[in-house]
Amino acid sequence: MSKIDLKTEYKSLYSATSKDFALIEVPSLHYLMFDGAGDPNTAPAYAQAIEALYSLSYTLKFMSKRAFDRDYVVGPLEGLWWARDMKTFVTRDKSKWSWTMMILQPDWIEKSHLCAALSEVVMKKGLPGLEKVRLERLDEGLSAQILHVGPYDDEGPVLQRLHEEWLPAQGLIETGKHHEIYLSDPRKTAPEKLKTILRQPVKKR
Repeated sequence: MSKIDLKTEYKSLYSATSKDFALIEVPSLHYLMFDGAGDPNTAPAYAQAIEALYSLSYTLKFMSKRAFDRDYVVGPLEGLWWARDMKTFVTRDKSKWSWTMMILQPDWIEKSHLCAALSEVVMKKGLPGLEKVRLERLDEGLSAQILHVGPYDDEGPVLQRLHEEWLPAQGLIETGKHHEIYLSDPRKTAPEKLKTILRQPVKKR
């Protein structure tokens, strides 16, 4: 049985240069999603989101092997982030942030499979927050992205440069939520070596 790596299938979406922003076209993709708000370092809902998303993603992976004879690598954690005042992402006032944490799913995974996976995880683990997970498509289209290497709290100047300098110079404006893709495991990686793709859906002004 061959194993699909979604990061390879969508290589341009999961690789980026740290030198400058680049424009890419993001196709319609579907994810497991969990909505929440507050500082990800302290909000109980954030920890619930991570545990629920990974538990369900791995359950769906093994269900796919059994039911379809199709195996795949579980994708990295991703997040959509927003706030009433987007300047809080530069000042890092995390208590004001809202978020949707996500993990990409293969196209053949459907809502009926998620329902079956939910029943299985509830029986085995009974995790809090499972009922908040949904399977939904995300349509981002034209987007600017860059690779950030370093601590998450060092993203502020990069985002400020994107919104105040690069986008206006390209004649572009934001159309969707700030998107982050976490290529490194913060439990195993030194903060200065963390790799995160920063993405912003855009359109011509």
